[in-house]
Amino acid sequence: MREDDGELVPLDVAGVRRHLPAEDLVVLLHDPESRLVLPIVVGPAEATSIAVAVEGVVPLRPLTHDLLRSVIEAPGNSLDHVEITQLVDGVFHAALVLASGVRVDSRASDAIGVAVRTGSPVMCAAEVLALAGVEAASGDEEQELEKFREFLEGVEPEDFEGEEGREPSP
Repeated sequence: MREDDGELVPLDVAGVRRHLPAEDLVVLLHDPESRLVLPIVVGPAEATSIAVAVEGVVPLRPLTHDLLRSVIEAPGNSLDHVEITQLVDGVFHAALVLASGVRVDSRASDAIGVAVRTGSPVMCAAEVLALAGVEAASGDEEQELEKFREFLEGVEPEDFEGEEGREPSP
């Protein structure tokens, strides 16, 4: 594991999945170098927004993260990267780092939602990854990621609405 010296670790957005038994919606961020996965619990709207962007689906009307991307880019700015900066009382904190150098405080889920839309890197404080990262399951990691990608291909935004009595999708 990396030592914390203020270092930022680049993470890949592996996708969104429903975590049992509580049926939490979780964004999985993956560090291929350390083989750690950083799971971040998100709300249904954020999960839908991230899953849609990861799949490359363009909604008919902009979702909130599409709107935020447009607001950032309208004056000629761009998103350089996002940072998962802290874990405080079980809540991940993040920042949008604009190309102009401006840092904007953000919820981690919103930062990830904008990053996947702009193709911007998701970075994580090494200390946060060391604290909250979990070791990727042993076995063939590529096979597991492929299964997850196949799952994502069948995900619809409605799968994250959480209607009572509705059976969760696999």
